[in-house]
Amino acid sequence: MNSTAPVITPETARHVLWLHGADGGCQPDRFTIRLLATFTAADRMNFARLELAFPEIAAAVAAAAYDPDGITRLQAIASSKAAA
Repeated sequence: MNSTAPVITPETARHVLWLHGADGGCQPDRFTIRLLATFTAADRMNFARLELAFPEIAAAVAAAAYDPDGITRLQAIASSKAAA
């Protein structure tokens, strides 16, 4: 079992920011829009299933939804060239 947190790339951060209507967001492609919608609609068990396939997106969606500083952190990632 890998205990390290997935790396959130600037692109993924911008997509999740777009989902939340936050500054720094950028609209993703149609597949990613639907994938983000699936993550936000998922209950805990299905979120965990999605997380197995898309750990980076899961980390970004969870940060935006549950971390009080999540949006700010995603904005910092989105504006950088390096992933965090």
